[in-house]
Amino acid sequence: MERYSGWADEGFGGVAEVFARNFEEFPELGAAVTVFAGGRKVVELWGGVADQGSGRAWERDTAVPVFSCAKGIVSVCAHLLAQEGRLDLDAPVSRYWSEFGRYGKEAITCRMVLGHRAGVPVLDRVLTFEEIADWAPVIRAIEGQTPLWEPGASYEYHGHVFGFLIGEVIRRITGHTPGAYFRQAVGDPLGLRAWIGLPTAELDGRARLVEAEGRPGMPGPEHLLTRIVTMNGALVFPGLDEPHGWNDPALLGMELPGAGATASASGLAGLYAAAVTGIEGHRRLLSPETVTDAVREISSGKGWLGFDMGARWGSGFLLDSPSFRPMLGERSFGNDGAGGQFAFGDDEFGVGFAYVANRMIGHGDARATRLVAAVRECLGG
Repeated sequence: MERYSGWADEGFGGVAEVFARNFEEFPELGAAVTVFAGGRKVVELWGGVADQGSGRAWERDTAVPVFSCAKGIVSVCAHLLAQEGRLDLDAPVSRYWSEFGRYGKEAITCRMVLGHRAGVPVLDRVLTFEEIADWAPVIRAIEGQTPLWEPGASYEYHGHVFGFLIGEVIRRITGHTPGAYFRQAVGDPLGLRAWIGLPTAELDGRARLVEAEGRPGMPGPEHLLTRIVTMNGALVFPGLDEPHGWNDPALLGMELPGAGATASASGLAGLYAAAVTGIEGHRRLLSPETVTDAVREISSGKGWLGFDMGARWGSGFLLDSPSFRPMLGERSFGNDGAGGQFAFGDDEFGVGFAYVANRMIGHGDARATRLVAAVRECLGG
């Protein structure tokens, strides 16, 4: 008996086969995958359990926390503003946010931040949950931070700071925080089920996260912003549930633009499809020239901490990284999430893809990779 619902167009049955095998071969709980090709939805599959406690089933539009897939949402917004001539990615951040340009940060550009090269991956100041939820204290802490390395000279993943830093630039330009700007400019017009700051009305229907057996605990936002914990792993992390865990309505409802998005598979796939082909009669969001700018490699190889994870980074997006996160090719761009979630677009193939799940196995686990490989095979790659 099949454990999933939905459909796959003729020629994309291989994706459905892999989706079913994921439930057989991994500790999958609930999951969904959506694929757009040429602006048209060709795969929409979902199955399993959204809430292990109640047994509530995963449904077509179920949304789930997708962690750093948020960076893709924020980065699409930044590139939209650049495309409109409102943001110069190679100008100093201080052009838009004057208080930022102090303590060695004067020459940091948005491009450096988007490529994880700004030297401010984490903060020295420890902020409380309430301060992070208030936005402004995080911004003040970023203003007072000294770079950990000469900006532009090296790179390291910028975790939470990425979203607040680019998000504040977006706020200075538009008057809206990044989550609000995304809904106004993209999410609401296209009807996308993706949010940075989950509306109260969506809380009851969301999927609840569960850690896979043996997986290290997921740090809360206070820890992901903090230099000591992020760099040294010094503290015990909270669980997923309240207070301040990733199932907590208080956390899901606030704007964490680096790692705090909640979305359905169709919402994330629809975003990337809208970016590269357009959907629902809307023209594509990002021009070919904008995509070319976004997929130019900015960072790869050994980072500041001395490790090479095999990731390649463009301006705000993870690029096709064969040994880390393979996609379709050199025009692919996206972001993954800490629980194995993954979404990307590719304008050469005209594809928008997203896989989401609530059983957290980890960055780079094989579930999404297998589905992407199936899409590639269905496209004749």
